[in-house]
Amino acid sequence: MDPTPPNPPGWTLAPGSEQEARLAGDWTLEHAMELAARLRELPEAVTAVDATGIGRIDSAGVMQLIRFARRRRLPEAAVRFSTAHLPLVQVIEDVSDERPVRKRDYGFAAALERLGRATHAVGRNIVELLGFTGENLVKLLRLLRQPRRFRLTATVAHMEQVGLDAVPLVALLSYLVGAVIAFLGSTILADFGAEIFVVELVSIAFLREFAVLLTAIVLAGRTASAFTAQIGAMKAREEIDAIRTLGLDPIDLLVIPRLVALLVMLPLLTFVAMMAGLAGGVTVGAFDLEIPPQMYLARMHETLQLRHFLVGLSKAPVFAMVIGLIGCLEGMRVQGTAQSVGERTTSSVVQTISLVIILDALAALWFMNMDW
Repeated sequence: MDPTPPNPPGWTLAPGSEQEARLAGDWTLEHAMELAARLRELPEAVTAVDATGIGRIDSAGVMQLIRFARRRRLPEAAVRFSTAHLPLVQVIEDVSDERPVRKRDYGFAAALERLGRATHAVGRNIVELLGFTGENLVKLLRLLRQPRRFRLTATVAHMEQVGLDAVPLVALLSYLVGAVIAFLGSTILADFGAEIFVVELVSIAFLREFAVLLTAIVLAGRTASAFTAQIGAMKAREEIDAIRTLGLDPIDLLVIPRLVALLVMLPLLTFVAMMAGLAGGVTVGAFDLEIPPQMYLARMHETLQLRHFLVGLSKAPVFAMVIGLIGCLEGMRVQGTAQSVGERTTSSVVQTISLVIILDALAALWFMNMDW
């Protein structure tokens, strides 16, 4: 049995005033129906509510009074609570937000606003990436003066993860794409009786473009996401803050080894992709075009120029920097939650793939105009 006798809620007008109501009784959940009824009884002339005389009150009573004040369009100070009840009132006000969800405006001005915000966000990301690039270049050059800062063990471990583990996937994809290009090219060239030019098509396409582009896209999806997830998980667990507390530089410890590993392994993977793509063309020539491997290789040796190989290989370090910098930067930007890790991982993959393709297109146009 409840030792406290029930004390139903009630109200009275202040003596000599019809604009102030004084509340009394218990404004708790057990009197929920009576609370609403008492508040509806208050005259429209009431502009102030004195709740200091309430005996007991819980969240139900506080929310009823807050909603009453909002319905009557009364200021916040119109309802006065006792000092003992103020902490509960403060908590309820912090968590209760009855503002309706703002509907999205599809007008022209709203579209311009969204475009402006998106453009500003892109510009801010570009500035952050440029700043991060400059910081890493400075610290890479610092390794020449202070080689003891270089983390050899971590770099070798990342070289194995980035390069050696990716060789089967890169070789398989390049071999199949080389075979597809040879097959499609032969289908078109057969109409002119020029199937032999498939050799130049596959060789030039793979040495200049497809090998480095396929390798960069594979590493953008495989390695950039891994870098972001690894560094982001450390950021979420506050391990990077602990590294700074110990007086160590997170760039030297986490970013530089990954960048160096990519700078070393991406050109090597590009070379593997080139050989695999050429092997795919040789296979199609031997089994579908009736071009023996000896004839195919002899034709390739006669027509292939070294500049095509150098043009394709020259893009690899640039793509390695893009993949490594974006992957590590997105990891550093994690806010500390699992959702943030997932969002940044997705963002790093999208940014790296998009930027790699854009840079490859610009490089192709530049090399073409330079007649290289």
